[in-house]
Amino acid sequence: MDEALAEARLALDAGEVPVGAVVVHDGAIIGRGHNRRETANDPLGHAELIAIAAAARHLGRWRLFGCSLFVTLEPCPMCAGAVVNSRLDRVVYGAADPRAGAAGSIMDIVRDGRLNHRAEVVSGVRAPEAAELLRGFFAARRKSKD
Repeated sequence: MDEALAEARLALDAGEVPVGAVVVHDGAIIGRGHNRRETANDPLGHAELIAIAAAARHLGRWRLFGCSLFVTLEPCPMCAGAVVNSRLDRVVYGAADPRAGAAGSIMDIVRDGRLNHRAEVVSGVRAPEAAELLRGFFAARRKSKD
């Protein structure tokens, strides 16, 4: 989670919502990403999607069996769908997302038994640090609009 938090700080430095993610396989980081929606003008520029794509390129396959995604914020529905479709074994996240969380908060796409794959979920890892990055970002944003 240290590396996911470092990625979130890179997003913050770039003026992005501070979310970071890494994909780990056999104890090594094989994909990393941070939010790039604003800087890339890309609605798909979520940290998780960037890290998952990098991991797939690294392994040379789209099925990411044996891999874990570490992300600072609970995945949204789009990213949770990517977890299922890429066959990740596990999602470890920091802060819960009570507005858009799709790994247990408002829905649970990653563990939905109706889908063809389910991932283990570990929540709350380094949650205070991840949440503080987000709170600080949005507080500064509100203050700049005043």
